[in-house]
Amino acid sequence: MRTTLQFNGVPEVILEKAVNLGLARSKTEAIRMGIFALNKEYNLVKDIEQELVKKKLKQEQLEMKKSGQKYLSETEALEKYR
Repeated sequence: MRTTLQFNGVPEVILEKAVNLGLARSKTEAIRMGIFALNKEYNLVKDIEQELVKKKLKQEQLEMKKSGQKYLSETEALEKYR
């Protein structure tokens, strides 16, 4: 996902301070660190791998729906190998 953000005031000062102190290489990296800290604090995503798989499956389903394709059942998939 590509997002453009503009910060003013306190958030901007905090990002610059994180970079100047060497905590982050860039403001973007500082924001990324903040996202992980948010997840750690509130436990938003418990199983990251499971969430990534769900996201990938949802994306594949949307692509298949657009192109009119359907998933094959196990029987249908194995039928051509008999």
